[in-house]
Formats: sequence, C-alpha cells, structure tokens
Amino acid sequence: MSLRLPARLVLTTLLFASPPSARAGSSNSLMDITPDGKRLLVANADNGSVTVVDTTTNKGLQEIAVGDKPEGVAWIGNGPLAAVTVYRDDNVAFINADKGAVVEKLRVPDEPYGIVITKDGSRAYVTHEYPGTVSEIDLHKRKILREMKAGSMLRGLALSPDEKRLYVTEFYTGVLHALDRDKGVVVDTWKGHSSDNLCRNVIIHPRRPKAYLSHIRSKIEVIDGRGSIFPQLSVCDLVPPNNTKRRTSFAMDTYNGVYVVTNPWEAALSPDGKRLYTIYAGTNDMNVSEIVDDDYREIKRVDRARRIGQNPRAVRVSPDGQKVYIANALDFDVTVYDAANMKVLAHIKVCEPPKSPEWVRGKILFSTANYPLTTRRWIACSSCHPDGHSDGRVWHNPEGLRKTPSLMGLAHTHPLHWSADRDEVQDFEYTIRGRLMQGAGLFRGSLKAKAGFEAAELSMDLAGRSKDLDALAVYSNSFELTLSPHIPAPGKLSAAAERGKKLFFSEAVGCAKCHSGPYYTDSRLKKPFNLHDVGTGGDDASEKMGPRYDTPTLLGVYRTAPYLHHGKARTLRDVLTTCNKDDKHGKTGHLKANEIDDLTAFLKSLPYELPPKETPNTVKYRYLKGEPRERSAGGG
Repeated sequence: MSLRLPARLVLTTLLFASPPSARAGSSNSLMDITPDGKRLLVANADNGSVTVVDTTTNKGLQEIAVGDKPEGVAWIGNGPLAAVTVYRDDNVAFINADKGAVVEKLRVPDEPYGIVITKDGSRAYVTHEYPGTVSEIDLHKRKILREMKAGSMLRGLALSPDEKRLYVTEFYTGVLHALDRDKGVVVDTWKGHSSDNLCRNVIIHPRRPKAYLSHIRSKIEVIDGRGSIFPQLSVCDLVPPNNTKRRTSFAMDTYNGVYVVTNPWEAALSPDGKRLYTIYAGTNDMNVSEIVDDDYREIKRVDRARRIGQNPRAVRVSPDGQKVYIANALDFDVTVYDAANMKVLAHIKVCEPPKSPEWVRGKILFSTANYPLTTRRWIACSSCHPDGHSDGRVWHNPEGLRKTPSLMGLAHTHPLHWSADRDEVQDFEYTIRGRLMQGAGLFRGSLKAKAGFEAAELSMDLAGRSKDLDALAVYSNSFELTLSPHIPAPGKLSAAAERGKKLFFSEAVGCAKCHSGPYYTDSRLKKPFNLHDVGTGGDDASEKMGPRYDTPTLLGVYRTAPYLHHGKARTLRDVLTTCNKDDKHGKTGHLKANEIDDLTAFLKSLPYELPPKETPNTVKYRYLKGEPRERSAGGG
C-alpha cells in the first residue's frame, strides 16, 4: 500500500528538512551572533567600523575599522573570522575578531549590501543594490565564483533552512525572488502591491514555508501626513496553498490600535519560530508578535508596541532564544532584552558618535517621525530619502508630478526642488509644518504665508535662526557621490563613453550648455536662477509651476531612474529620444542609434572622477571632514 502526501506537505518537507531552528546569520542584518551565542558582531555604518561584543559580559571587545558604510555582517562559523559588506567601497572585508583587524578585502561589484554564509562556512552570498545581482564567494579561496542576476536594486537576502534556495528582495518594489543555488537562476517570484517600497530585509521561518518582509508602502497619489507612507509586513507563502502563489500584506500602522509606528527596518524570528520581533526606525518602536500557524492570520500582537532606542536598525535573537539584541544606530549602542518579559538587561556602547554633533542631530531629525518633525507619526524625511537616496517614486504633488531626487552632492547643486522654489535646506520648515508632515516645526517664529504656488520660501532667510534647522541642513548637505561602476578605472572611460563624451560637449548636441561644470549642472544660487524649458512642462496635465525647471546634476544618473521632473523617461535612452522629440533637451534627433548608445554610455559613466568638494555654488551648512567642528554649521 502506498501513501500519497499532499503536494504542499511534500514540498515543505523538501525545502524545510533541516532542524527546526532559526539561525541568526541566515538573513542579512547589521548584526550577527555566533552559533554558540558567545559573540555578537555589530556594523556601525556611519563610523565605518564593526564592533565585536562579548555576550557573556555584555562588553565591547574590539572596534575594527573596515571602510565606508558597512551594511552587512556575518560570522564564519563561530569565528573568529567574519565577513562585512562595505557598501560605498565595493568590497567585502574579512576580519579576525581575536586580532581586531581586517585580514583581507575582496573587491566585489557595486553597492554590496546583504550577506549570508552557509552553515559549513564554505560559501558567502552578497546582494548588490546596483546593478541587482547576487555574488557567490568561495570563502576558502576568497574569490567570487559567479554573479547571478536576480532583479532590480537588491538588498534583503536569506537562505532557506535546507540552503538550497536564496531569497532576495528588491529595495524599491518589495518584490521577493527565489534563486536556485545550484543553477544560479530565479525560480520563483512573489510580487506585492505597486506601492510597496524600501524593503531591506527578509527572514525565513525555520519550520513553515514562510518569508517575512518588513517594508513601507508609498501611496504616491496622496500628499498628506496621514495617507502617504504606511508601515507594512508582507508574509509570502513559499509553498503556496492550493498551488496558487500567495502574498499577504499586513498594515502595521493599525496593528497597535491608534498608536502609529513608522519605517519598519527589519525583523527577526526566535529560534523556535514562535515569535517575531519587528523594529521601526522612524518612531523608535518594536512589536513582539506570536506566529499563528493558520495561513490566514499569520501574526498576533503580544502586548503593545515597546519604545526602544534611537533609530533601531538591526534586531537579532540569541541561539537559545533567551535574549533579544537591538542595535540603535543613533544611540550608538546595542540594547539587550530578556526575551521572556522584554525587560532591559544591558546597554552596550559600540562606538562614539561620528562626524560632528550637528551632523548627528541632523540625522536624528532626518530619520524621525516623532515630534516636532511630525504630529501624526506617519512620515519622516528618510521615508522618501533613505540615507540620502531617492525612493524611486514619482509623487502626485500639488504642483504636478515630481520625481523624488537623490540628495547626493546636494551641497553643490542648490537651489532645491525641480522648480527651484527653495534656496536653502532650512526652507523645508515649510514641508515640516505643511500638509505632508504636519509637524510643529523646528523654528520658533512665523513663516511667510504662501499664496498659491508662489515661492514664499525664497523670501525667508531661515539659516542661522534655528540650531535644529541648521543641523538638518548640515546632515542633508553632507551626502557624497561615489564613482560610477560603468568605468574601467578611476578617471578612465570606455571607448564608447569617450565617443559619447565628445558628443556631449559638442556644439551640435549641446548637452553641456546646461549640464556644465564639475557637477554637470548650471544650477546656481545667484538670482535669477538658471531655469530652462526643455519641452517637458506640457507632458503633465496637472503641472502648475512649469514649464521652466532647474537643471539636475548628471552625477550618479546611472542609478536614479526614472528620469525628468515627471519621471516619464524610464531609461536614459528615453531621455535622449522618445522624451526629446523637439530637441529642446539637447539636439539628439540627428544622432544615429550607435551615437545614442555612446552618449548613454558616457552618462552612465558619471562620475568617472570625483568632483571637487568646494565650488562657487557650495553652501556653508554641511559637514566638512577633517575640519574643525565649529565650521560644520558656519555662515548663513
């Protein structure tokens, strides 16, 4: 007699055949715990270091400098070796925790973010936000074995319990992909809502075929502090019931009744898979939930949301399930909790505050959805500008369609907004007090009232009148560019890009007439501002302020699609062709297809050399590396 099992049960058994215990290092995070639970590794992204913590004494043992913006850490077995993804330096740093030193750095593709390591310590896998690949690394030889294409702008990464599959998330869409480790190809995909956004992390249940994704939803049609940004938790059925793919999204803004939480960063499971811990970086909160094994409710809240440290960005559970660790990025510490009652057991300092006090205060303000930035707790500056990047969205603003710009190089490219209606970051007091954030504000005084779309902000000189506004400006103006990955070496261009450069600077094409100078923009603070009609103002029926716009920088343009103020150009090629029919945006109508390719190759190569940190248009409120602290917020 034969016994036939349901297909879902068979697949579940195959995919989740390992012992039922969640392993900390099987998903990406800024923290990792050794399998024996004796050491914790913490990445200090703003300090360029990682800290080794003794979990028995709750003391930091070593702080190791690794490079610019470490974003992922993973122990190799019980150590002392560990691997760190260094996001802005494009390498994986291998450290020896006993020696407190980097032993080797491996050059990897652009923007390495998440990292996981197999239980036997033989392989590491790394997500690359741009260009959307996963690298497989041989840890014995410390070399890249292959690169696997797995979607767009990847961040989250996890191994299945049987280690046969990798699960990765797209940062801007929250889409989950499954890669077959042997074949190196995507074998399944779970799409969510079109509004899903900013997904940095994915965790896999040890016994059930479930993936948990923390992210937000960006409702671009609504510009209101209570209707634009929503915290979400998506649960994906990795082995779908009834042979249908299933993904359920839970609104975490109503999960705690009327108590709103903002900007979910990541989550962690207890080793037995019975509890889920979710942290919210915007409101400094955490939810503890029970896992409900019913394929419907999925989670059940345990008590109310708990207040935790400033800007929590990582959460891990000890291998024995008795302790919960939370890294509070802007307290520069780790808090240890008793998992049984969530009482605080210890605070572990992991590093000193970086840069300057003004910069730190500015980042706190930029990252928070708490008072006085908002009174509704739904949105923070970082909800649309995560760590200075764009959210990849085109918003239906009152003035018309507006693509969210990146803040990289902002100190040198004022005025602000596509319509140049602000000339200093301090002018965003209008946004803080306005309909979008509905905050109390950072400036004690009245603002000039706006009449329609008149740029009242330009008549307000707010610099130097509020320490908090000045700090917000210091932080916002301190994002720096990195070299393009589309170059053969620093300062070098490919043959195609060299041909494109000649076209770019030629009179016959004329791109450099507006995209001039080291930042490839003629933006200037001297009035009247340089605004241009490039033929796009009539493309949007809702436009109220066009048709003349400020010239955006082209540095880093390779990773900031979609393009133009309304985002209707999906690719750089579209900018030069389908969205430039009248040749107002450079004369490209006469160019051949291969010349368009060359011009696109040059644009993708920017910056091929780093721009200067001081220009005639550079503003004073910014952090200056190596300069005396008092100069970081000088002038007015």
